Amino acid sequence: MTSSLPDIETASASQLIQALATRQIGALELCDATIARIEDRDRHINAVVVRDFERAREQARAADAALGRGERRPLLGLPMTVKESFNVAGLPTTWGFEFARSLPVTEDAVAVARLKTAGAVILGKTNLALALGDYESNNPVYGRTLHPLDATRTPGGSSGGSAAALASGMVSLELGSDIGGSIRVPAHFCGVHGHKPSHGLLPTRGHQFPGYEAASDVLSVIGPLARSAADLELALDVLAGPDTGEAMAYRLELPRARWPDARGLRVLALTEHPSARTGTDARRAVEDVAARLAKGGARIAHASALLPDLSALQDDYAKLLVTIVTRGAPHPPASISAHEWLRLLDRRLQLRKRWHLLFESFDVVIAPPFGTAAFEHIDAPDWEHTTLTIDGEPSLYREQLAWSGVATVAGLPSTVAPAGKTAQGLPLGVQIIGPALEDRTTIAVARWLEENAG
Repeated sequence: MTSSLPDIETASASQLIQALATRQIGALELCDATIARIEDRDRHINAVVVRDFERAREQARAADAALGRGERRPLLGLPMTVKESFNVAGLPTTWGFEFARSLPVTEDAVAVARLKTAGAVILGKTNLALALGDYESNNPVYGRTLHPLDATRTPGGSSGGSAAALASGMVSLELGSDIGGSIRVPAHFCGVHGHKPSHGLLPTRGHQFPGYEAASDVLSVIGPLARSAADLELALDVLAGPDTGEAMAYRLELPRARWPDARGLRVLALTEHPSARTGTDARRAVEDVAARLAKGGARIAHASALLPDLSALQDDYAKLLVTIVTRGAPHPPASISAHEWLRLLDRRLQLRKRWHLLFESFDVVIAPPFGTAAFEHIDAPDWEHTTLTIDGEPSLYREQLAWSGVATVAGLPSTVAPAGKTAQGLPLGVQIIGPALEDRTTIAVARWLEENAG
């Protein structure tokens, strides 16, 4: 069978699914072409670190049979990869730890099962930061992932392999996770789209520290990365909804986007954070997006008394984050008291109310995902002392968590969209933050930016 679809290096998932449905290409043919691209490109990047090609070919043959019967499912026949931290039955889930190589994985994560039910062909798993805790995707099990445009730089973390696989043309859709910008920062660094969903919208069961079954926390989410904004929504529709136990009683119906385009959109543009240095390039990317939106008919503000105290927000985020990510660790730091934890949750509730009030006057907030473009590799960064150089000045590495925390603490949706490049040709992104459970609004803004990129 000959293909007349666009080059798989640049085609969106939606375009490939359409080509499969119209039989312009077969699922096995597309699977084999994707495998060939991974085997060629990944020698220089190290993004797809767990490969399951033979089982993928079996899935592709089954997809071809289903397509031949006239079946239609949202992702039927689409080859894709998922972050290594998701359980896929029969494959290792290590989070970068050597001890976890031998731990059996017998059941797919809920998200992976939903992708398979939708017809996706799972080729394997992509690299990540050790314990999902860094902006480098480097660990003792799989080594380091390199930026597709500059091998001396990081593709981000912790979903760095996910973003690198997309940006290098290996796959068109990926599944990542985010608690400290782990979807958003790699998307920004690599020039792809990423979506951190509203908290609790996508079930996280099957995405947990190896050998440790944990209850859901108040910050962590899972979500898609893709080449196009439309594909983020496609994946969201497949993945969102209550887990098995709640599904017997609850159904999901996300509201439509507030605006289908920029006309009338009310935007608050942020370029400074009191807790994090932000470089000229990152600020310029936000300013350029604001100007484009204004040209399309949006109303732009650069300040508002309704905005929460970002410094106080960051203080609470740091306490919540360290408590969550050190849970179950062999030698955790001194723990906060149960009463202090409950006070943090109380303040989180008040913060959610504050954001709700702000989003009565604004539709979205745009901000940098990180203070710089992709930085040069750092070996074993020390979160207490390591610095980045931003506009010629040293800045603590850990402070860049602040831009992630803006949306994370209150559980707000945030979509990262490509927003230009530096003078050196490195990608820049913008973070589009919206009201809780109004994920379609932030994705719609990203889609408008993509369609009006100029």
